[in-house]
Amino acid sequence: MNPLMGFYKSQCIKVLISIIALFILCELLIYHIVLIQCNWPKLDPNKADPSIDSNEKELRALLLADTHLLGPRRGHWFDKLRREWQMYRTFQTAMTFHQPDVVFILGDIFDEGLWCSDYEFSTYIDRFHSLFYVPKHTKLYVVVGNHDIGFHYGITPYLHKRFAEAFGSPSVRLLSIAGNHFVLINSMAMEGDGCFLCRPAEMQLSNITS
Repeated sequence: MNPLMGFYKSQCIKVLISIIALFILCELLIYHIVLIQCNWPKLDPNKADPSIDSNEKELRALLLADTHLLGPRRGHWFDKLRREWQMYRTFQTAMTFHQPDVVFILGDIFDEGLWCSDYEFSTYIDRFHSLFYVPKHTKLYVVVGNHDIGFHYGITPYLHKRFAEAFGSPSVRLLSIAGNHFVLINSMAMEGDGCFLCRPAEMQLSNITS
């Protein structure tokens, strides 16, 4: 074999191996490398509320917001594919390493929820559950955002009901988990103008606080 050809062949093999190694690092290993460095905060027993039972297991809550899953109108298909791969790998790696007890996704799950048809919305739901599925021991709760159903005056009863039924997500919800209390609120229902969305939400909040 010509020595020059042998040299070029060995260099091509090295480049190919480098590309494969870089792909594995950037598309698979990087999520593990970054997330394994994160830890749950340590609770200082000296600052604990004495009225709280210290023997009770601490609650680990993961909060996520503004995933903005792209719809059929905005963004290139490759951009959609790339974003969702990154979200999937990040979320599932975090679930594996940190095993939260509860996950809250705080609105703007979809980017085009306001404009999508029922069929597109159904596709959105399937994509969401394929990306952000959680194990049986983990609870998942969703709060609506303006990109999911629109801003206050753009929300119709139909859009509100469609999202609420799909995710079991009313405008106001009180949750008690392991002695911790959470109030989940649709912020678009806080305009205070007595509309079909605001009035019931205000009454529910009043019942919770009373």
